[in-house]
Amino acid sequence: MAYDSVFKPGLFSGQTILVTGGGSGIGRCVAHELAHLGAHVVLVGRKAEKLEATAGEIIEDGGSASWQACDIRDEEAVKAMVKAVVAERGPIHHLVNNAGGQFPAPLIGINQKGFETVVRTNLVGGFLVAKEVFLQSMSKTGGSIVNMLADMWGGMPGMGHSGAARAGMENFTKTAAYEWGHAGVRVNAVAPGWIASSGMDTYPESMKSMIRSLKDHVPLQRIGTESEVAAAIVFLLSPGANFISGNTIRIDGAASQGTRAWTLGKARASESYNGFHRAYMPAVFKDEE
Repeated sequence: MAYDSVFKPGLFSGQTILVTGGGSGIGRCVAHELAHLGAHVVLVGRKAEKLEATAGEIIEDGGSASWQACDIRDEEAVKAMVKAVVAERGPIHHLVNNAGGQFPAPLIGINQKGFETVVRTNLVGGFLVAKEVFLQSMSKTGGSIVNMLADMWGGMPGMGHSGAARAGMENFTKTAAYEWGHAGVRVNAVAPGWIASSGMDTYPESMKSMIRSLKDHVPLQRIGTESEVAAAIVFLLSPGANFISGNTIRIDGAASQGTRAWTLGKARASESYNGFHRAYMPAVFKDEE
């Protein structure tokens, strides 16, 4: 089997695309689709075993991939990683700034170290990678960047550290789009809502019933797939988005709109798109079956 993309074959042939957080979850899915569309994908993350496994999957499927282990919170490590990629592959045509992480906790349950760790991962790390990719490659050759946000417009109760970081990343996206546009660099973002991804299995047992009920708070009455996030990212990287910069696409089934005062109607006809042939259902939903 192969990735069932809605985009034309060979869309990114001959191009090098760097995907942070590419060893698991949404990043893994995005990397597979980009490789299926002809790109050489460079997977970046802290855990070499995950990166190696995903690169192996892509190569087994007939795609082209390599990986670089790097802590994106370390500025010198990021500089060295980007330098190594450019030396090996030449220009970096696109960057998917996907890496991130957080843990559930109310604000009063987060200490300074925990808050700063999440902000460094979800905001500072993304800034460092984007800046180095721009300085070492895109400032000379142009390119496009897609940053990863989240549904944080109404605040993020239970994950205030991540909400603060993602809000900062949205503003960074706008600023970078304006400052770097002269070099032919586009910068956009995606903001997934509730997506069936492996990250859901990292949350504690006490949150399982809440996770299963998330679909009840989405107007489309379901949660999204990794493929639906990947498709939006691929579009923003594609030539079809060549005059789109500084924008954010919300991928949340309209969950970030309206208020709880409005009663949602009964679900009828929202079909999910899942083109990822290697996708798997998070265990939290398997337990429900």
